[in-house]
Parts: sequence; structure tokens; C-alpha cells
Amino acid sequence: QVWFVEQGGGSVQAGGSLRLSCAARGYVESTYSMAWFRQAPGKQREGVASIDNSGDIALADSVKGRFTISKDISRHTIFLQMDDLKPEDTATYYCAAGGSFYATLVESEYNSWGFGTQVTVSS
Repeated sequence: QVWFVEQGGGSVQAGGSLRLSCAARGYVESTYSMAWFRQAPGKQREGVASIDNSGDIALADSVKGRFTISKDISRHTIFLQMDDLKPEDTATYYCAAGGSFYATLVESEYNSWGFGTQVTVSS
């Protein structure tokens, strides 16, 4: 079983930045890819960014050029640097881990989920 310590959510104005972190704990040997998903009120959860153990990355088109995902393998921790935030980025952001060998934004590839951290961007 894997659980997470998610940190870094908050409220910012449009154009601002936030940095999320997610530390995996427990049976981390079963995780080959980690990702951030988000869900806005009234909308489906969507993949934002993923990184695998090789360092390969997958990013949603809506965040390319603004968000960066990175990983500290030794600490089983991933980071999401979010720059130039927009009101449409407002959502609860969830950390996830799974057994896929490749970075993917497919939700079904992840079997462990964090409780989420709120990000609010005001215009």
C-alpha cells in the first residue's frame, strides 16, 4: 500500500506561481510512475503531469509551457512547479502513483491516490 504527503496548495492571483510536492510512503517499490491530476467543481478529473522512473514526462496540452514536473527519486517525491497560473487552473490537485513503466495521463493506470490539495487562482 502506498500513501502520500501532499503539500503546497494555496491561493494566488492570476500570473502567480505555486509549487506542489508529493512524497510517497509505504510500499514505494511498486510505483514506477507518479502523476498529478486535478478536478474542478462540476468537471471530470483530468491528468495534468506525469513522470516515470526514467525521467520521461507527459504533460497536458493546457499546462505545457507553464507547469513543470520533476522527481527526487531518492525521496520518492515529485514536484509540480506551476507558473503563470490562470483562473481555469483552479481545482483540487491529486497525487497518484501506479505501476506503468511509462509516464501517462491515463487515470486507470494509477491505483494509489492522495487526498488532494486545493489550488485557487483569482483573476
